[in-house]
Amino acid sequence: MIHPNTELRFISNEIGYGVVATKHIPAGTITWVQDKLDREFSIMDFENMEPIYQSILDTYTFRNNKGNFVLCWDNGRYVNHSFNSNCMTTAYDFEIAIRDIQVGEQITDDYGYLNISYPFRGVDEGTRRKIVYPDDLLRYYKIWDKKIKGVFHKITTIEQPLSSIIPDETWTQIERVIEGDEELESILSNYYHDSDK
Repeated sequence: MIHPNTELRFISNEIGYGVVATKHIPAGTITWVQDKLDREFSIMDFENMEPIYQSILDTYTFRNNKGNFVLCWDNGRYVNHSFNSNCMTTAYDFEIAIRDIQVGEQITDDYGYLNISYPFRGVDEGTRRKIVYPDDLLRYYKIWDKKIKGVFHKITTIEQPLSSIIPDETWTQIERVIEGDEELESILSNYYHDSDK
């Protein structure tokens, strides 16, 4: 489920639609949670589908560490890629704002950690990276872990509209990490290794 203070808007002809903040979203806010309505398709499910459905899943899903295709039921499926993304996924089935997100700003992810199947060239943002590769998670997880760690401690200090759909055991893990009783699990745990990628 995507953060409630967002809406779908047309961004441009090149990008298409995207998810935009309708209110200020502070760093440390949980911006998306995998919930009970999100649908997960196995590799076999995918392979047994007609091409039209495979194309839809290729466009609107990410792959988890089991290789399953996760289809968001809401506007979460329209979150666009950015090499300077303002959100990051975590090892806990939620995403977090790694910096303040202003009203009118797109909610963005770096698709490099979403186990894409094929490389693609992103919109030129003036960054050194120009292409997203299927194994970017192996290359950049230390950098991404550091960004997550920089805001993770804020989770319990700010309003979290999505807190009610986060399982109790996940909240316990969050608190243990913040209190220093448990290490923050690396984003690398989301990596799916597929020899065909």
